[in-house]
Amino acid sequence: MLDIAEVAEKSGLAPSALRFYEKKGLLTSSGRNGLRRTYEPEVLQRLTLINCARRAGFSVAEIRRFLVAKAGDAALEATIAEKVAVLGEDIARLQRMRESLEHASTCTHEPLVECPDFKRMLAP
Repeated sequence: MLDIAEVAEKSGLAPSALRFYEKKGLLTSSGRNGLRRTYEPEVLQRLTLINCARRAGFSVAEIRRFLVAKAGDAALEATIAEKVAVLGEDIARLQRMRESLEHASTCTHEPLVECPDFKRMLAP
């Protein structure tokens, strides 16, 4: 068993975030050790999923729904398909930005942002 301070330290989240996620139904504590919440070690894997989903733009409600979903949930499948499309666009945009910055790191054009190659790389 891990107490809330250990989970916070290992996950990099504040204890208040853990309590928030628990209140929203994303986490379940196993009980208490004195006044401190305790969690099963598997909570760290769940927090990895939650953090990844949050960074990918999922709302807390979307994550909660995903965590309890069963195969064949048509509405959830539609939401996931939308997220896949958005993530694909984000990945493409970030790759263009990375390539542009790599070019910018060696470009001698003045001003840099007017470089035709830099502009071309940023274009969708």
